[in-house]
Amino acid sequence: MKLLKFLIGICLGLLILILPVSQFQTSPLDPLQELTVQLEGRKKPLDTLARETVTQIHGKTSYQPLNEEKLDYLSTYLSLWFNTRDWNEEPFILVSYRPLKESLGLDVDRKYFTFSELMRSDLNSILWTARQKQADKIPLTRDEREALTIEDRLALTLETVGTNNLPLVPHPTDIKGTWVGIEDAQQYYDDPSVEAIQTDYDALRNAYRENPQDESILGEIARSLSTQLAALSPNVYPEHATLHREVSFYHLHPFAKAWRLYGLGFIAMVLVMAFKAENIYWGALGIFGSGLLIHGYGFLTRVQIAGRPPVTNMYESVIWVGFGIAAIALLFECIYRAKYYLLAAAPLSIVCLILSDSLPAILDPTLKPLVPVLRDNFWLSIHVPTITLGYASFALALGLGHILLGHYLFAPQATPRIRSLSKWNYALLQVGVLLLSAGIILGGIWAHFSWGRFWGWDPKETWALIALMCYVVPLHGRLAGWFSDFAMAVTSVVAFNGVLMAWYGVNFVLGTGLHSYGFATGGSELIVAGLVGLDLLFVAIVAVKQRGRKKEQQKEKTQFPQIYAPD
Repeated sequence: MKLLKFLIGICLGLLILILPVSQFQTSPLDPLQELTVQLEGRKKPLDTLARETVTQIHGKTSYQPLNEEKLDYLSTYLSLWFNTRDWNEEPFILVSYRPLKESLGLDVDRKYFTFSELMRSDLNSILWTARQKQADKIPLTRDEREALTIEDRLALTLETVGTNNLPLVPHPTDIKGTWVGIEDAQQYYDDPSVEAIQTDYDALRNAYRENPQDESILGEIARSLSTQLAALSPNVYPEHATLHREVSFYHLHPFAKAWRLYGLGFIAMVLVMAFKAENIYWGALGIFGSGLLIHGYGFLTRVQIAGRPPVTNMYESVIWVGFGIAAIALLFECIYRAKYYLLAAAPLSIVCLILSDSLPAILDPTLKPLVPVLRDNFWLSIHVPTITLGYASFALALGLGHILLGHYLFAPQATPRIRSLSKWNYALLQVGVLLLSAGIILGGIWAHFSWGRFWGWDPKETWALIALMCYVVPLHGRLAGWFSDFAMAVTSVVAFNGVLMAWYGVNFVLGTGLHSYGFATGGSELIVAGLVGLDLLFVAIVAVKQRGRKKEQQKEKTQFPQIYAPD
């Protein structure tokens, strides 16, 4: 009971430390943030629209004008919406792919360019070629796919700056009906109602232009505007609680808090290992578990807001894989009391969450409705989480494999520990094969219902099968006695490159096939290839060291056979 209270106290103390009370306090801008917009088939708060718009165009949630204070995403969006700057000349639009910048004659060392600079470049010629290829169903080059992404950013900038057509006015009766801008509100409502909301809208725009720092005035006008819009169609306009939940979710930032708790759990477990402090072992588990709870809460809340399973893009899969790594590690840790599962899992989950949080231009966090082929599909909704849980198992085996190879390199004499680590790693590989196999079969069932065939050698399907074979063959070799513990440690590291290709390569490098809903641009193949190369170099160094050690042992056996003779 004392231990239980101790763990609860640690977890609650950390939660209070990492979740400041100020995040739950109201802000004068709450009414403005919760003003509802209908876009892309979803009703969302203005706060979400502002975040998504700025990150899609600029690649970050803030904008730093030259010689001015940094603007957060809401201030940046309001400036775009009410056109308070010369956005034609602001270096706001992200262009990160160096080969494309070279093709367009742009400065390759710059990341942000003005609207006018991009329009004066040779972008249109590349876009024309890309559209012709799309019409002829010819695969696009990386430059062409990146150019289409830049075109989307330019189009979004053009739609946002100074727009009067933001769909704020709800449909009178149909909950799924099309919303319209305030200038078009007369399509649905009589003149007195339209005049009232037009007055508030004009007052909001003028107040921001005159004094953008006066949050109380902006909030009061937005509250009046929101109240009048909701009164136009009470049965269609979303409830305040629904809007507030979404705004609070983003302000809470649960994934950032989760990786910090994973980091604290990792540090605590290192202390357990370094100082044999077994009395804080369960405390380390509690800290790590609290991170898992916050991670799971954030993921489930996102699914609840989106109203769909997490099957749309790389962002959601990275978040889910990070969760899977932590959950599988905690489960195996509770079974084996190994300590090493958490040491292997924490850095991987932290990397997943940091990448998803810091690269919105690459891993798009935007909540969008499912494309038609993905809607109302039970098999797809379990296929993607299952197959990515397989990826999570293999990622955890990757982490444990590095720990194993580290022992072979620096502590080869620790034979009992190496045997235990090999056993724990083998169990992870088995779970990963089971999950990936089930995911591939479920994907085939989904393909049968959606595309009329179970298997078609689509690039995604092919690479998933290759990734599976990268693990199945060594596991069978292990059963047959062909693979040693060292070979399985190497397998858990090297074979993950098959997963990396199926997960990252098909989406970012190949960009072809029927799984187009998962494709993305912006990923740096050179950075990924460099990291893979360094990892393979590490494996090669350990392999050479291990081979030399084996030769030395064999030489000693030959010179002193009596020492190695059986009793």
